[in-house]
Amino acid sequence: MSKGPKPGKRQLRSDQISGLMLLALALYVSWMNRAYPLGTLSEPGPGYVPLLLAIFMGAMGLLVALNGGKSEPLATMEWTEVKRAIALLIACSVAAYALERLGYRITIAALLVFFLGVMERRKPMMVALVGVGFSFITYYLFATLLRVPLPVSPWGF
Repeated sequence: MSKGPKPGKRQLRSDQISGLMLLALALYVSWMNRAYPLGTLSEPGPGYVPLLLAIFMGAMGLLVALNGGKSEPLATMEWTEVKRAIALLIACSVAAYALERLGYRITIAALLVFFLGVMERRKPMMVALVGVGFSFITYYLFATLLRVPLPVSPWGF
């Protein structure tokens, strides 16, 4: 007996599900964007670009959903990377929680060390250089050059 779909029965495909989720996210962003004034074409307000991005995202989601009939049926897909995806989601959640408490540089360095050292199993020297270097360079770029306020650790770095 085959595990595939029965003839004549139509199933949603993985691309169609993804497209519909993207469309739902676009609708949510558009709905939440009501709080911001749009402004005009010559003087756009703070809600102008998010609305344009939501419209684009919704259109792309609709295109993916309509043209997604060639992908695998959702029931036959194997979820081989579930553990990895859950670990990444948990790591990002911990980083979001730690950002205000440990500061930008420590949090980003720890996150990159986890991603590269634990998840990807790269060489320790490369992991340390990328983790520390990326966190300090991006902090300099955003906090110093672009003057974006980023959280600082309790120890001052």
